[in-house]
Amino acid sequence: MGKMFASRGILVLAVLLVSLIGGQSESIPCKLKDEQHGKVCVCTADYCDYLESPVLTDENDWFLISSSKQGLRFSTTTDKFGKQEKITVQDYLEPTQDTANATILSRLLNKVVADAFTLESRESSITRTVSLRLDRSKSHQKMVGFGGSYTGAVEYLVDNFKRSELADHLYKSYYGEDGLGFNLMRVTIGGCDFDLEPWSYAEEDGDTLLSDMDELNAHDVKRVAQIKRLIEVSGVKNLLVKGAAWSSPPWMKTNNRWTGFGRLKRAYYQTWADYHLRWLRLMEDNGIPIWAISTGNEPLNGVFFMYFVKFMSLGWTPQTQAIWLNDHLGPTIRNSEFKDIILFGNDDQRYSFPHWFKMMNRTRPNSIDYLNGLSLHWYWDEIFGNSFIEQTTEYAPDKILIVSESCIGDKPWQAAAPLLGSWERAEKYARDYLSNIKLGFHGWIDWNICLDEMGGPNYVDNTVDAPVIVNTTTFEEFYKQPMFYAIGHFSKLVPEGSVRIDAVPSNVNLDSVAFLRPDNKIAAVLFNSGRADLDITLVDSVRGQFVINVPAKSIHTLLYS
Repeated sequence: MGKMFASRGILVLAVLLVSLIGGQSESIPCKLKDEQHGKVCVCTADYCDYLESPVLTDENDWFLISSSKQGLRFSTTTDKFGKQEKITVQDYLEPTQDTANATILSRLLNKVVADAFTLESRESSITRTVSLRLDRSKSHQKMVGFGGSYTGAVEYLVDNFKRSELADHLYKSYYGEDGLGFNLMRVTIGGCDFDLEPWSYAEEDGDTLLSDMDELNAHDVKRVAQIKRLIEVSGVKNLLVKGAAWSSPPWMKTNNRWTGFGRLKRAYYQTWADYHLRWLRLMEDNGIPIWAISTGNEPLNGVFFMYFVKFMSLGWTPQTQAIWLNDHLGPTIRNSEFKDIILFGNDDQRYSFPHWFKMMNRTRPNSIDYLNGLSLHWYWDEIFGNSFIEQTTEYAPDKILIVSESCIGDKPWQAAAPLLGSWERAEKYARDYLSNIKLGFHGWIDWNICLDEMGGPNYVDNTVDAPVIVNTTTFEEFYKQPMFYAIGHFSKLVPEGSVRIDAVPSNVNLDSVAFLRPDNKIAAVLFNSGRADLDITLVDSVRGQFVINVPAKSIHTLLYS
C-alpha cells in the first residue's frame, strides 16, 4: 500500500506541475476542515476548490461526481459502459495526524490517501442493492435552471472582504462553469429582512411621481456593482435575474408601517405598478437586465402572520392581488418595452396553492393569464403534501413552476443559525430538490448565497443557515457547507434547457432524477440516504448498463453520452 500511495502521489504532483507550467484550468480539491456538525471546505483569497466540467471522449464513457457525509466533496470516478466488474466509489478516509500537519501541497493529496486506504476500511460494511432504469423516450418538463439570492446581507459581507479575490472565488464557486453552474438569481426590489435596515425607493411621503427612481438608491449602488463583477469573473453566459418586492414605501400602505397588518391603499395601485416598471428601467440602464418579477414576496405575511413576521411585508388577499394584477400591473408591464418579461405569481408557501389562483380568477376572470409562472417558497413542504402542487399543475398546466426561496433555520424546532458541516441539512435539500423536480418544477432559487456565522446580518434577527458561511472575525475566508455541494449535484451538470426523463429505481434504497441535456448527454442525480453502501445497477434504454458501488450517506451526479 505504501508503494501505491507513493506512485499516486508522484502522479498527482506531476499533474499539478503540468498545470502550473501549461497555465491550463485544472480541478482543485476541497480543503476540508472539521467543524462542530461535520466538515466544511475552506476558501481563501489564494485557494478555493473547483471542479472542471467533465469531457467525455468516447460514447461509452461515464463520469460520476460524488459527495458524502464522510467527507467526499465533488470527488470524481470515470469508467465505461459494458464492463462486467463492479466499480467502487471510495469514500473519504480521515488522514493521519502527520498528513493533517503537512504542507498545503500535501493536503492537496488527501484524496490520494483515501484512494490508497479506503477499500480496506469498507470490506465489512453492509451493502444493499438497487437497479435504476433510465428511459430517455419518456420526457417531462424542460428546466430553466438553478440559482441563489443576492440580498443586502450578501452585499454587506462581500463589501467587507479583505481582498477582492475572495469575492471572486465566491462568485465563481456559484456561477462559474467550474463551480455550480448557476444561471438564476433573485434580487429584492427595495429591502428585505436580510438588510441592515428596511428601505425602498420613493420613501418620501406622497411621492407619487417616484422622483428618485432615475438613479440607483445608495443601498443598491454597491450591490449592482458587485453583481456586474460576478457576471464578469464567473463568465455566466445567460444570467436570469428575478426581482421581488417585500414592501412598498410605508406611505402607500394602510398602516403606514414597514411591517404589521398593512395592505396597499387602493389610491396607489397604479403607482405601485409604475414603481415596478421604473425599477425595471433602472436595472436595465445600470447593466442588469431583468428576466422576471413577481407580484410580491409572501403576501400573506401582511394579512395573517403579522404577529410572527417582524420584517418588511405587504399584505394581499387573492382578491385584491387579482385586481392589482389585472387592472394595473399586468397592463402596465405588457404595454411597455418590457412586455415579454416573465411575471410570477404568489411567491409564498404550498398551503396557498392552488386556491390562491382560483380565487384570483373568481375576482377577475382569467387574471392569472397575465402570469407566466407560479413561484413557491419551500418552508412548509414537509407539512403540506404533494397534492397541493399536483392540483396546481392540473389547474394551471402551462405555467413555469419555480422554487424561489429556500433555507433552513426558520422553524421553531430548527436552530435559527448555521450548523457548520451539517450533512443532515444537505440531505434535506437533496430530498426536496428531488421531490419538487419530480413534481414538475422547472427551476430553483435558493436564499442568501452567503451569510455570517450567526446567520445574518438581519435587522430583525431573523437568522437562518446558508450554503456558504463567511468568517467575519477576519473576513479572509468563507466555508462551503455540505448544502453547497448538495445543491451543486443538481445544478452543475443540468444546464438550462435540459429535459427531465424517466428514472425509475427498483426499490426505496435509491432516490433519483435524470435529464437529457441540450447536448444530448444524460445527467442523473443519485441519492443514497441510507446507512449502508449501495450497489447500483444502472440500465439505460439505449446505452446499456454498468454496476457501481456508492458509500452510505452520499449523493452523486452521473454524466454520459
